[in-house]
Amino acid sequence: MERRTVVIQSRLNQYVQWYIFLVMLLAVTFFVTSTRAFDYREALTKSLLYFEAQRSGRLPYNQRVSWRDHSGLTDGLEQGVDLVGGYYDAGDHVKFGLPMAFTVTMLSWGVIEYGEHIATAGEYEHALEAIKWGTDYFVKAHTSPNVLWAEVGDGDTDHYCWQRPEDMTTSRQAYKIDESRPGSDLAGETAAAMAAASIVFKTTNSHYSHLLLHHAQQLFEFGDKYRGKYDSSVEVVKSYYASVSGYMDELLWAALWLYKATDKEEYLEYAIDNAHSFGGIEWAITEFSWDVKYAGVQILASKLLMEGKHKEYDHILEQHKSKAEYYLCACLNRSDNNNVERTPGGLLYIRQWNNMQYASSAAFLLTVYSDYLQNANQKLHCPLGMVDAQEMLDLAKSQVHYILGSNPMSMSYLVGFGPRYPLRVHHRGASVVSYRENKGFIGCTQGYDNWFGRTDPNPNLLVGALVGGPDSNDNYRDERKDHMQSEACTYNTAPLVGIFAKLYMMGEYQNISQVSSLKSSY
Repeated sequence: MERRTVVIQSRLNQYVQWYIFLVMLLAVTFFVTSTRAFDYREALTKSLLYFEAQRSGRLPYNQRVSWRDHSGLTDGLEQGVDLVGGYYDAGDHVKFGLPMAFTVTMLSWGVIEYGEHIATAGEYEHALEAIKWGTDYFVKAHTSPNVLWAEVGDGDTDHYCWQRPEDMTTSRQAYKIDESRPGSDLAGETAAAMAAASIVFKTTNSHYSHLLLHHAQQLFEFGDKYRGKYDSSVEVVKSYYASVSGYMDELLWAALWLYKATDKEEYLEYAIDNAHSFGGIEWAITEFSWDVKYAGVQILASKLLMEGKHKEYDHILEQHKSKAEYYLCACLNRSDNNNVERTPGGLLYIRQWNNMQYASSAAFLLTVYSDYLQNANQKLHCPLGMVDAQEMLDLAKSQVHYILGSNPMSMSYLVGFGPRYPLRVHHRGASVVSYRENKGFIGCTQGYDNWFGRTDPNPNLLVGALVGGPDSNDNYRDERKDHMQSEACTYNTAPLVGIFAKLYMMGEYQNISQVSSLKSSY
């Protein structure tokens, strides 16, 4: 009898333990689900879809954004050059070289840092396709060592019309920079894009990688030898993408990317020798964008310092690191002056026009620098105290979460993600009936008459687009006419690709480690 009681008691204890384990497993599952409120993998997938919606040229057989069709098939014809392809920058149909190149640089940087995570999420090929659609165009646009086609289309005439890209009747005039009309900023950013992309393709397509590197080196030499701002040579761009910061930041940026791509000391020496005169160790700023690259330059240089391989340049690299920290501390509100503004809901706020571009690029720099600090076992030195890698990542996550819907409007600003997002994006192609559904020609002003002024949601969903976003008080108007808030740009979304992949993998590791630790206790 006693033996039977002991056996029953033992079994009861086992059942109780298993019951506790199941309850705790459910609790962990709930905890993981509640703390990881956003599906980063879905966000990653959708962010890459957006670039397919922005494609110009002849679309490939595997085009997934089905409401788009071929467009701009005669680009460059009048000038006797093939300029078919590339990306439309936003809701219009001009191909602006500077923001397009920055978009590709940021996509490539994201893959360089988080390529394995992107692959684990099943999106590596799509990420490479997004990069290659841009670099294929740059190869075409760089028709000789000292000639780069800077723009196709004209902003003024293009903005006069509201048409689908497939119906374009606006000017497709092409503009170039060359020896007599220099554009060191454009040449430098395109060189940076091609150098960064050459790193991405090095293991999967070595021939293409070499081709990109060849073009990058030529463009850098061209931009350095014939110096000047591209908006002085291509004046039609001044109202849209004027180079306010000049070209020195792009030359430093290109030199560091070429050093990363080639490991040739000459490029690092260039960046070191020109660090003072070009502003790399002089400019302390709180913006990183398609125009202003200094923070990116300073963060790349800081990584070189942390790696400890360039002792002879440490005195210059230390100054770069100081300026990088100025930018990061300002974002973290840990500076004693000139902190980056935040909305009441916590969004970093630089300016009212398309502010999301600054929030997404800041989130990327915060993310990569937190990795650099963690790998070097270091902390960020701010005037108002030390900051560890986790705090930096937490700020980056807060910006991503705001973008995905954790904000006072409870709206995702990434179109197509979550239950509520902008439905009236300022975008010609998305706001007019799809060409694939109705091939009837829609004229220049007909689009304004019949489609632009409608209050209905856009007939085509611009999935993955990051719109300009709310104002300084977190208010957003989902109106097509409000292009300050409702227009999306390629360089808004590009920095998010790498971050989404990083956060996705962090969530996966968290799930595994929590369940594993629970199992090990039994």
